[in-house]
Order: sequence, then structure tokens, then C-alpha cells
Amino acid sequence: MRAIEIDRFGTPDVLGIVETAPPVPAAGDVLIRAVATSINPVDDKTRAGVIGEGTPPLPTVLGWDLAGVVVDGGDSGWRVGERVIAMSHQLGSGRGTWADLVALPAQAIAAAPQAVSLVQAATLPLPGLTALQTLRWLEVSAGQRLLITGAAGAVGGLAVQLARAWGAEVDALVARDRQVALVRDHGAALVATDPGRFENRSYDAVLDTFGAFVTDAVRDGGRYASIATQAGVVPDVSSRGVRTTVHQVREDGDGLSELSRLVDRGSLRPRVHSVFGLHEIKAAHERFLEGGLSGKIVVTF
Repeated sequence: MRAIEIDRFGTPDVLGIVETAPPVPAAGDVLIRAVATSINPVDDKTRAGVIGEGTPPLPTVLGWDLAGVVVDGGDSGWRVGERVIAMSHQLGSGRGTWADLVALPAQAIAAAPQAVSLVQAATLPLPGLTALQTLRWLEVSAGQRLLITGAAGAVGGLAVQLARAWGAEVDALVARDRQVALVRDHGAALVATDPGRFENRSYDAVLDTFGAFVTDAVRDGGRYASIATQAGVVPDVSSRGVRTTVHQVREDGDGLSELSRLVDRGSLRPRVHSVFGLHEIKAAHERFLEGGLSGKIVVTF
């Protein structure tokens, strides 16, 4: 089968299609034929070698997101031919999703949404679970006031939609003026490029996707979560009773099921910027590195 494997770190030139043996599913695994995947910042960092000690031994198959069709459900209850989505914690497990066939634990898999194609569904797993799990830690619920920084990105855009679906009031910080309309379309009220617009607005919770550290925006006794692991720990605001965390995503089939349900209800809209074939993997990464994306870069098999 084909896979995107790296045996050294570097520019997109290190990416290449290799022929490798199909995976042998272990007990509790489901074998999936990949239809589409997408590129996430962690994939780019892994390829470039900036993850450090957390990188699986080389050579390694990259990829976290997966949308595809069940080939062998084993004893999991999944039936051959079912459309599924999954997220593999590639750094922790070494199981990359950029391959024709992928074996993953049944608990990391969910039925794909019916309202969108598998190409669109492939944009959901990693950013969707990151948004969902972080919002749950933040205890976001109806009537709460939430600020999301980097709200035009993959995680931020889904987080805006999720929080609005749960009835929260959402404001958003974005990097560029041209992103304002997009984030308003997702349901945010106040959208601005100046962090100063959000100081002392007494938010119940803040989801910081890029290390903006707008801690003055959260109320006393509120909650502040960052997903920007590269930016380090959140500044200490415990003197005001503010709880903080740097959240790292985990495999979560139940969470994926919730995302699928929200897509089918029309509360969550996946965003695809452009689609590349597997043989165009270098070009796909180069486009990712250019930035200015209005959605995710999808790679099809």
C-alpha cells in the first residue's frame, strides 16, 4: 500500500510516497481504507523536526486526521463499508493516517456525518476534538461569555460554531481585517484584530489558540485555556481565582460522534480551502506553509 513516510526531517522535499506493508489490526482495532485526510500544524512541525523528543522514531508515517470506509471491523461492531472518521494521536502512538489502509482502536472512531462528503469530513477530527475538549474543560454553556483568540483558524472557527450551538455568547480576536466577516458568519458577535478591544470585558472563559495571553479579558474566578503548547504556560492569574490549562488533544470517538451530529444538524460547517491528491503531497504542504487559508488543506487517496 501507499503511505507518506519521512525518514529524515526537513522541508516538504522530505515527503514522499513509499510502498509499505498493510497494517495488521490488533485486537480491538478497525481497519479503514482512507479516502481523505488533512494537514494540521502538528504535521508540519513533525516534518520539520521541531517537535523534539515527542517525535516517534523515524521512519514514521505522518497524519492525524482520517475519513474513510471500514474494510475490517474485527470484533468492534463496525461493519464493512461504513463511512467513518477518526483521529490518531500520531505523536503518541506512531500510527499515522496518511496511508491507503490505517488500523486504529475502535474507541478512536465514529460514524462520519451524512450531510457532507468524506473530503469535507476529513477536516473535522483533530481541530474539532481540540475545540470540543477544550470548550468542555472551560465549562462553556448557554449564557456564558466566551472569548476565542485566533478564531479564523481551524480550531478557532470550529470552536466559535460549537460554543454558539451550546448557547454561549462568543466574541473573537482575529489576525486580519479580511477574517472578520468569516468569523461573524460563524456566529461571533464582536470580532476585532486589536487585543485591546477585549481587555476588562469580564469573560467567563477564554480559549486562546495561538498564545495571545489576553488574561486581562477573563473575569475573576473565570477559566482560561490555551492550546498553543509552543507558547508555554499561561501566565499565573490564580490571585484572581482564574483556573488555567494548556490543553492537549486526545483520541475520542464519542467526541467525534458529537461533532458528526452537529454537522448533520447544520450547527457545524467544515471548511475546505483546497484539495490535493496524494501524489501532490509536497505541493499541499507548500500551500499550507503560504498561509492565508480560508479552510483546511485536504489530501485525497
